[in-house]
Amino acid sequence: MGRRGLGVLVAAAGALLGVLVAAPPAGAVPTSETWAAELAVDGGDDTNVVAGDGAVRLADLDPRQTSSGEQPAEGELLLAPRRPAAVTDRVAADVTADVPAGAQVIVAARGLRDDGTWGQWSEARTDEPARLSEPTTEVQIRVTLVAAPDGSGPAVARLWLTADRGPVAFAAPETTPLTSRVYATRIGLVGNRTANGHQVAPDDRFVALPSRRSLAPRDVGDYTVRVCASATRCTWAPVWDVGPWNTKDDYWSPVGQRQEFKDLPRGRAEADAAHSDGYNGGRDASGRQVTNPAGIDLADGTFRQDLGLTDNAWVTVTYLWTGTGPSGGALDRDARLEVRSAPVADAPVVGVVAPRARMSFECATSTPGGRTGVGARWIRVGPSQFVPADLVEARDVPSC
Repeated sequence: MGRRGLGVLVAAAGALLGVLVAAPPAGAVPTSETWAAELAVDGGDDTNVVAGDGAVRLADLDPRQTSSGEQPAEGELLLAPRRPAAVTDRVAADVTADVPAGAQVIVAARGLRDDGTWGQWSEARTDEPARLSEPTTEVQIRVTLVAAPDGSGPAVARLWLTADRGPVAFAAPETTPLTSRVYATRIGLVGNRTANGHQVAPDDRFVALPSRRSLAPRDVGDYTVRVCASATRCTWAPVWDVGPWNTKDDYWSPVGQRQEFKDLPRGRAEADAAHSDGYNGGRDASGRQVTNPAGIDLADGTFRQDLGLTDNAWVTVTYLWTGTGPSGGALDRDARLEVRSAPVADAPVVGVVAPRARMSFECATSTPGGRTGVGARWIRVGPSQFVPADLVEARDVPSC
């Protein structure tokens, strides 16, 4: 995470952006906060952006290659997490930018959840604040710049943000993550950059989903999926790219919270409906004819080595961030972690956790052994799926 500050804090009594009022009386409890983001590019987690002449711009305007075709260039400015003056559940953004026709500047916010993980990103606008997944004491802001089809890019000069509490009550968060059946295709594209700036390597391990709402920053697994090709072959992989087909099809979001295609059932990708049922005239959101029903792309190592696929296929995907509870990653963040069918060292391998991926922990168990009768401790990460507890970051995991 870059050490960038988020800018000069400006006290505000109301939630209207850009309207500064007198400071509250001494001893008053603030209910909202407005601040100016410092748009400096000095962190290692920014992607394809540069700062100069009073604005942030795309560094490279060449189109980006994806599995479903060429897309306009894009880049990310990821601001450091910030603790607002009060508990907040929504963030509004007021952007001053030069945006050519067809280009975009997308400001998104996310909040730290009670279980220590991040909720998914939500777009923040002046007239429509980002609705966070639950009330939080810590927020993070991401600014995505997208070039126009003609290659011209936006320039962001200023960004004001307001965090406050909305009037709508929150439903209790889901504890069990969503699982759905999805058609998977292979990414390939070795040497290219993903939407979060990761350079695709041979036999790489990550996935792409068709929305930026669950795009993890580069080299972290904030948003991880468990993908199973069968009951005995699964992999855990981080979401590091956007696609296939769409860019606003967060089909894993709860009913009523999906960005687009709100009439489709939860768990079904728009590309599947377009290809199979002629939904939207058989086209994606950009008007392209959908030639396969893919709702997830898999990097080569995930596709071939970890899942053993030789062709595009239907897989079962669990979107781990849609549930809550204890979770963590491997202590060796750069190594693959084998998952076994039982809590013993010689049990068959039934899965692989990719480098940087996270796991949801169901419970912990110990196997008898040794002179004391106490053996190794194991964490269950799925049905008949176990990893050694001493190889993962595991806290507050209940006993099986």
